[in-house]
Formats: sequence, C-alpha cells, structure tokens
Amino acid sequence: MGGDFVDFNYQSERFADLQLLRYRLNGFEKLSLRQKILVYYLAKATLFGRDITFDQYGKYNLRIRKMLEVIYTDLSVDRQTDDFRALEVYLKRIWFSNGIYHHYGCEKFEPGFSSDYLERVLRQVDVRRLPLREGETLQQFCLELFPVIFNPDLLPKRVNKADGADLVVTSACHFYDGVTQQEAEDFYACKKKESGASEAPQSYGLNSTLVKDADGEIKEEIWSAEGRYANAIRHIVYWLEKALGVAENDHQKRIIDLLIKYYQTGDLDIFNEYCIEWVGEHDAAIDFINGFIEVYGDPLGLKGSWEGLVEYIDEEATHRTQTISRNAQWFEDHSPVDPRFRKPVVKGVSANVICAAMLGGEEYPSTAIGINLPNADWIRAQYGSKSITISNITDAYNKAAHGSGFKEEFVISQDMLSLIEKYGDVCDDLHTDLHECLGHGSGQLLPGVDPDALKAYGNTIEEARADLFGLYYMADPKLVELGLTPDLEAYKSQYYTYMMNGLMTQLIRITPGHQIEEAHMRNRALIARWCYENGDAIRLVRRNGKTYVDITDFEQLRMLVATLLAEVQRIKSEGDYEAARTLVEHYAVKVDSQLHQEVLERYKRLNLAPYKGFINPQLLPEYDQNGEICNIYIYYGESYAGQMLRYSQEYGTLI
Repeated sequence: MGGDFVDFNYQSERFADLQLLRYRLNGFEKLSLRQKILVYYLAKATLFGRDITFDQYGKYNLRIRKMLEVIYTDLSVDRQTDDFRALEVYLKRIWFSNGIYHHYGCEKFEPGFSSDYLERVLRQVDVRRLPLREGETLQQFCLELFPVIFNPDLLPKRVNKADGADLVVTSACHFYDGVTQQEAEDFYACKKKESGASEAPQSYGLNSTLVKDADGEIKEEIWSAEGRYANAIRHIVYWLEKALGVAENDHQKRIIDLLIKYYQTGDLDIFNEYCIEWVGEHDAAIDFINGFIEVYGDPLGLKGSWEGLVEYIDEEATHRTQTISRNAQWFEDHSPVDPRFRKPVVKGVSANVICAAMLGGEEYPSTAIGINLPNADWIRAQYGSKSITISNITDAYNKAAHGSGFKEEFVISQDMLSLIEKYGDVCDDLHTDLHECLGHGSGQLLPGVDPDALKAYGNTIEEARADLFGLYYMADPKLVELGLTPDLEAYKSQYYTYMMNGLMTQLIRITPGHQIEEAHMRNRALIARWCYENGDAIRLVRRNGKTYVDITDFEQLRMLVATLLAEVQRIKSEGDYEAARTLVEHYAVKVDSQLHQEVLERYKRLNLAPYKGFINPQLLPEYDQNGEICNIYIYYGESYAGQMLRYSQEYGTLI
C-alpha cells in the first residue's frame, strides 16, 4: 500500500480555468511514529471542517453540491451527453471553490446545461438520495435552488466590494442573514462601546453568523459545538482530543486543549488565549492551523472563514526564515516609515519553512504559499507572530510552471528573462518570507485606533503593507550581507515580475468587463500602478504589436516603494479610512479594457490554466495485531473526483 510513485507527476486533471496539482510530503518518512500519528489525527480534524466552509461561502452551496453529486454518481443518468459533461465541469468547479462562486473572482458560475436538463435528470434519480427537507417535494426543492443556479442576477457575487453598495446585502456569503451593512456595523460598534477599552480586545464577530429574527432583533449565532455548525465542530473536537494523546510536548497539549475549549464554548477570550499560546510554541516539529481565521471572505472583514492546515518543519529551508526573524529588529528600525509607526521592540517574531501534510477548508484545494498569524494587532504587538512558507506547495507550482512559455511571452527582453531564470525562484521565496515574517508583523497602530477602522479596505491595505515591506528590503544590501540574496542584482528579478504581474499579467484572472475585487490582486495593482503613475521608473512599451513592462530605473523604483510604504503604514497606523478608500479606488480597482483584452489573447495562445489547486495525499494508517497504529502510509494516486466524492461521504456533517 506504499503508493509513493517513483515517477511522481505534479500535474493532474485540468478543466475550465483550473489545473489540479499534487504535492509531495518530502521528509515525512523521517518523522517518528508518534509524530506521524499526530499528523494523521490533525489531518482528520482538518478535513472535518469542509462543510463549514461550503456553508459560509453561500447559503445554498451544500444542497446544490449534494444534488449534483447524486446525479453525478447515479448509474441511470447518461454520461455521454454534452449536458452531462457540462454538469460534470460545473460540479468540479463547485468542489474547487467550496461553492457556486469563483474562488478568486467571487462571481457566480454560469452552468453550461439548461434548467430543463437538470429537472429531467433529477426525476431519473432516487429522490431519497436528494437533500430534501422534511416534507419538501421535488418541485419545491427545484423552485428554491434553480433560480440560485440559473438566474445570473440573483445573488451574483459571493463577496461584493463595489464602492457605495450595501456590501452585506449584495454579497451572497453566508455570514449575515437579514441584516444590512449599516445594521452590522452598528451592532459591532455597540459591542465595542459596551465592552470599553481593553488590553486584550476580542475579535468581535469572528465566529458567528449575524441574523435578524422574526421580531426584528439582531443577534449572533455562535459557531461552536453547542451552536451553529455543531455537528462538524464536534467531529473536529473528537480528532483534536485524539491528537492530545500524542502531542509532542506539554505546551502543544495546552494549545490543543485551549482550541478544544474554544470550539466547545465559542468564547473569544479563550481564542485570544489560544492564539497567545500558539504563537509562543517553537519546539514542536508538527504544527497546525485549525479554525475561523482569515476574514477576506467577509465584505466587512470581520468574520473568519474556516480553514485547516497540518504542517511539519522543512529544516533545511527554515535556515533562511530564521535568519530573517533573528534580524527582525534591524528591519523594523530601518523601515522608511515614520518612527511613530514603528515598533520600538519587536517581540516573538518566528518563521519556518514547512511542508504541508494536509489542506482543508479555505486552504483547499487552492492554498496560500505563505501565512502569518495571528491576525489580532494587539497580540502581534505584545506576543509576536508566526510565519510559514510552504515549501512543498511552492515546489509543486515551480515544477508545473517549468517550460510553460509564460515568461517568454511577457518578459521584455532576453537579458531580463535570464535574470529571472537565474534569481526568480530564490527571490520569490524570499519575498514571501519577508511579506509573511516581517511585513505583516511590522509597524504599530497609534493608541486608540480601532483595528477595524479601514473597514472594507482593511484587507487590501494590509496586504499592500506587507508586500511593500518585502519589496523595499529585497533591494537592501543587508540581504546580501545575511546571505539571503547572492548579489545586488538579484532583487531586480523580483521587482520586474512583481510590476509585470500588477500592471499586466494578473489580468488573466479577470473576466472581461469586470473590475478587480480580490484583496491580494487589488494590493498588487495598487502598488504597481502607483509606482507607474508617480515616477519615471516604469514604462509600458509596445514592441512588435505587444505591450511590455520596462523598468528604466530600479533605484528610483525602490524609492517609490519606500514612499508608498510610508503612506500605507500611516493609513494603517492612524486608521485613515478616507485615505485608504481614495488609494484603493484610484489605483487598485479599475481595469484598462484594451490592455486586458491583449493580455487575455496572448495568454490564451499559451494554452495554460490561470488558476491552480491541489489534490491532497491520502494518509493511510496501518494497524498491528493489537489494533494500534504501527505506521502511516502516503498514497498519491487518488483522482480529483474520487477525493471530492469521498470527502463528501466521509466528512459530510452538515447535510
């Protein structure tokens, strides 16, 4: 049952705009049996959160997914028709995006099959397998779900960030029910006022659905083992309790125990305590993220989408990040921002390069390549943060990109292409490390500034702040001195690919006629366009009928980065909402339609998928004659559809 292929193939299935990849668990065999079992238990806890993410991403996602899976697996349905093949692609996109909205652009998928076809095949399948509510008829079921699927004007966006709109009412994400943006903002402003000033403030709204009941009262439904999502959370808790028994040390046991108590109660004070303990644990080889974490899926930036990640240290690569973290104070002291906004003492900054062992929730199938947590500014200031760069994920991306022709199409010259080939991978990893390890952990809010003051623009400003910090220091001689870059030319490869991406190539992910919505894309556009419009360091030039980015002055470009970093940090530190709004709306949102069309046509000729995600490996326990686990095998051969259907069956807790 080994399953570790001699000829490991990183690339797997492709459909729509998606390419599925596989990632290897490098060095897993070197872990002790106890560590392997811990990874296995934490992986089970990671996979049991899947249905939560689906529900958070849309009220109807779970029922639509279940309905389509019933059709997809029913032997009476003809699989050779164009309609069925279109339904298959639609279902695979839903699996990938945890719902009916694009995982990146947030727009609703357009089905390639008709409502007549869907109704016809639904009458062929065993109605008992369909997710009908008690007493609900098939006709009532269709009347509820069909408009959600087929009407493009009904709930069209999972997260809407259009300036001037009611972001809650016009977003289909399932964090709010029956309330407006103003009501939600007033509700949490009131909670903050009632609680008064605190040295350990709660992350208000992080783990709840805000609803208006039949009497018009607005209240929170807490996500806990006794509240909303109870069945899924109880399964997560079960596997966390199993993990307690094989934890690597007492500190890790305390961390897991606090997470269990938080899940059982939904108490955000316990969550704060958990975050503090988690950020202080540095001795264990195995670590994990499990819970309601990132707030990008909420248009107001308050509520955490569920995500899971199990990891173990890549010891060789971690040398790089540890060098950065050991010098965190130097970087903070030499930042080009106003000294009032710098941290006088940087505390608890730690960074590791890790191998992902299991991805779940918001981190699956599409995952980040770097993470910095916790998110609470006051915990970062007092206790520090932990950063990770995921080496086996970046390795899979790099292997899949080799020989694609993408760089050859969009990079301006052979000299620049050679520079990128020489330094690109090293500098990409280093920029991610600087972004996660130091960028997010740098700076401070002025006393009395509300961490949520930037509202819907907070996520974009925060990502821009971290990227700018990394870009500024990429060009610093200190990195050569520390052995992090080989010479003073290396940073130019990162500057070029970053500006090319922000100005041009990230447009491959935008549907014609749409604006930029996703926070990370807005961040990159903001930085690249601001630098382009506020200096002479960058030009857009035409050669042989094609547009290219040309950087004419790298030193000036670094000074532009420094100037923008100082302003973005000021906006963050002072909570200047209007300045954030002006900066984002002017530089980060609009798309040049003519350039966009050109980029799409050039990219189309390369026959590449603009988005990539991952199939998880299977962790398969072997048991001895006493029923005890004696080994954990890794199997890489599961198909995408096979994995998704198995997950729905084994980890389907909410439907």
